[in-house]
Amino acid sequence: MKWHRFFAWAAVILLLLSIVFGEIDVSASPGIGKDPVKYEYGVFLGVNAGKKAMRKFRKYETIVLDVQNGFDKDDIQTLKERGHRVYSYINVGAIENYRDYYNDYLDVTLGKYDNWPDERWVDVSKSKWQDFILKDLSEKIKATGVDGYFVDNIDVYYQYHREPIYNGVEIILRGLKEKGDVIINGGDTFVMEYLEKGEAPEMILDGVNQETVFTAIKDYDRNKFTESSEEDRDYYLAYTEAVKKQGKEVFLLEYTRKGRLKRKIQDRCRELGYKYYISKSLDLK
Repeated sequence: MKWHRFFAWAAVILLLLSIVFGEIDVSASPGIGKDPVKYEYGVFLGVNAGKKAMRKFRKYETIVLDVQNGFDKDDIQTLKERGHRVYSYINVGAIENYRDYYNDYLDVTLGKYDNWPDERWVDVSKSKWQDFILKDLSEKIKATGVDGYFVDNIDVYYQYHREPIYNGVEIILRGLKEKGDVIINGGDTFVMEYLEKGEAPEMILDGVNQETVFTAIKDYDRNKFTESSEEDRDYYLAYTEAVKKQGKEVFLLEYTRKGRLKRKIQDRCRELGYKYYISKSLDLK
């Protein structure tokens, strides 16, 4: 066998193995620029700005990053010129102790955040916090040119199920939606109550991202995962379908290293019309 034929067959075999073990999504659309493959969705909250990050993003159509990790206007412009849709993380219901504004808002925190020792829940009913999110932080994020916000921790309403917290979440979401697109991460308790009241979903969101629909986290410190229970899976699928019926996008963020479970997630997402990202670790690097 001639060497060029050998390498051609080897490339085909590697491609087939990648498909079988869930490494390449052959249902994805053609790539951006010179890249032959493009994935629909990628979540990279633990990635810092730099050339390595920009290379990592090339094959993803919709990218979620955290502009506070050093991404500037030029970075976002480059990504958008390449055809990417870019969302930035914004934490509206909790605050992390590594943010440079952490000490300024300790006085409006509510309590510890289980499994995330570097975070505390925030009282979103306080005007001090609302003003910071809507007049300061979100404006800085918007100035980079991102398409919108990946809004985390409106589950503060699940943790502190009180009317002032509900009202605070709604004020923040409506304010963010006026500035750009909004993908809510989780948030089932608030969103379902909002929809049940007959409120217009387009006033607060463009889509939802739901974590761990088909997977579950066994150990946060050691990145150990398993398959979700049937009860949890059915609950979150009912939630995401309710959002989809409103004409909004649904994204899933799953955690697993198992090829069989990856293929199950891929098949169900194609069937449901969801975009998905499967990560091997919680740091989302």
